[in-house]
Amino acid sequence: MTTHADLFLTCLRHYAAKDFQAISAMYAEDIHLRDWNISVHGKGEAIRETAKNFVEAESLEICVLATYENADTFAGELHIVVGGRIDLYVVDVMTFDAQVASLLFVRTKGGAIESLLNLELGDLPYKIVDLHA
Repeated sequence: MTTHADLFLTCLRHYAAKDFQAISAMYAEDIHLRDWNISVHGKGEAIRETAKNFVEAESLEICVLATYENADTFAGELHIVVGGRIDLYVVDVMTFDAQVASLLFVRTKGGAIESLLNLELGDLPYKIVDLHA
């Protein structure tokens, strides 16, 4: 059985590889894609935004710093390097049904998700997932 961690990491690998076909196949028809610049609903709009990002980014490197999970949501604190020049620290939150139903990208300044949410880690309804176990 594919876990949310598997889906999350697969999505990140496809994104870093700029594999448009694979990313598109993972999006649910009623996906809601949000980041610090946009908020779009529906697979067509999400695919258009993803395509724009792929065109604008010469290359993408994604490093997972930490992950958090609950029943239908997976979050990862990421360090993304765009084009070898732009460093972004973001928190990606994916909500799942059979496919990726919702994506929320939150830009941070290198702080952890618990700092971003102004909560202690123990207060979050997530568990830490060790991806190296």
